[in-house]
Amino acid sequence: MKLKVKDIDIATGWPLVAVLNEFDALKLDLHYEDRIKIKKGRKSVIAIIDIADSKKIVSCGQIGLYEEVLTKLNAKSGNFVDIFLVEKPVSIQYIKKKLKGKKLSYKEFYQIIDDIIKNKLSEIEITYFVSACYMHELDIEETVSLTKAMINTGEILKFNKYPVIDKHCIGGVAGNRTTMVVVPIVAAAGLTIPKTSSRSITSPSGTADTMEVLCNVCFSIKEIKKIIKKTNACLVWGGSVNLAPADDKIIRIEHPVSLDPEGQLLASILAKKKSVSATHLLVDIPIGIGAKITNRKRAFHFKRLFEAISKKLGIKIMVVITDGSQPIGNGIGPALEARDVMWVLENDLRQPFDLREKSVKMAGLLLEIGGKAKKGTGAKKALEILESGAAYKKMIEIIKAQGGKKVKADNIKIGKFRYNFKANKSGLIVHIDNESISKIARFAGAPLDKSAGIYLHKHVKDSVKKGDKIFTIHAKNRQKLKYAVNVLKKTDGVVIK
Repeated sequence: MKLKVKDIDIATGWPLVAVLNEFDALKLDLHYEDRIKIKKGRKSVIAIIDIADSKKIVSCGQIGLYEEVLTKLNAKSGNFVDIFLVEKPVSIQYIKKKLKGKKLSYKEFYQIIDDIIKNKLSEIEITYFVSACYMHELDIEETVSLTKAMINTGEILKFNKYPVIDKHCIGGVAGNRTTMVVVPIVAAAGLTIPKTSSRSITSPSGTADTMEVLCNVCFSIKEIKKIIKKTNACLVWGGSVNLAPADDKIIRIEHPVSLDPEGQLLASILAKKKSVSATHLLVDIPIGIGAKITNRKRAFHFKRLFEAISKKLGIKIMVVITDGSQPIGNGIGPALEARDVMWVLENDLRQPFDLREKSVKMAGLLLEIGGKAKKGTGAKKALEILESGAAYKKMIEIIKAQGGKKVKADNIKIGKFRYNFKANKSGLIVHIDNESISKIARFAGAPLDKSAGIYLHKHVKDSVKKGDKIFTIHAKNRQKLKYAVNVLKKTDGVVIK
């Protein structure tokens, strides 16, 4: 059947969607969420159907196309396209199988992941897959199968080097920008560390958001290889390359209802590490109120799973459990975190020493597992590299290789509109809540406004007098500052005793 294209002028952000008039849908016996193949010349896509009951939206003889479909077909309003019926993908049967609590094979996981990447599954169908894995937890064999399926449906960054080092933090701790200190230390020691990082989903900044303050983070596989050849390292956004591409789509489904099935969490992390050919991996599991993992029992449970699955994937892993009970560093938000990182690398006295200390420990462990330091001496070696200025020099090399310029911490622009939150009594700070601090920083505009966020003047165990500054909110404009202050009045996240 031939239909005339109407540009709906809306982007979905992901699913490929086409809209039919209800009478055309009736003629073709098509229903909501059915699939059709849309062909224009040599180009074709499979789209999921939505149905319009008003000719004001889409008339008979027309097909409404969202921006993603128009782009893939190189089509515009007035063009004619052919449409063909398409059967539902077989992966739906495998999702049903998992919903019944049955075990899935590698082949079945591969089909599901492949269909997610090729946009053959709707958001509703992927939601059922996530729910099935949440209700009926994946065992180790299934988690390995899912991980391999995620790896094998994307590209792999390959190196003729050994070892290839990587690190990952489970997250949930405000600030905690250790990666941007660890990577240049490890690279300066001569190890290869291709670090792909995420953007923020619920936090005021991801590592990619913070690094983007200093330079570009979006590169192709070919470009990443060139950067690593020059510098031994990279600090790039994983979403710009086709490494384990199904992961971002699954995370998008999990986020609104805070579903995080164990097996999918582990597969998500390890697939990305294996996709950059990591041979040695350090995983940081922070525990504490507001962190993703809140107690030691659960942390050790994840430690055992990471170790078991990594062994089957051929990755040498070290898992460390760290204190995640309060923010790490002083800056919360892209520019404020970038300034913290550069102060540490510059050995500036204004640096947050908690961030420095944790970064040195992490880098030291990587130097040990990478064969650049004997057991128990890694932290000392990492500190020497940091204090000598070699890590700062390496960071500038990475920044320049990624299209940035030499930068000093003091040149990083911070939001000029400020509000100081002060102690309402004298005493000892016994708690600073990660979640509350992150929420205030986001209302101030982070991460979209790079200059927005929070700067902590005090940490847990610090004594304060009434009227002392505990933190400062930074915003790009007065309106965002007002939003953040309103949230602050409801929950400041600070406990003084």
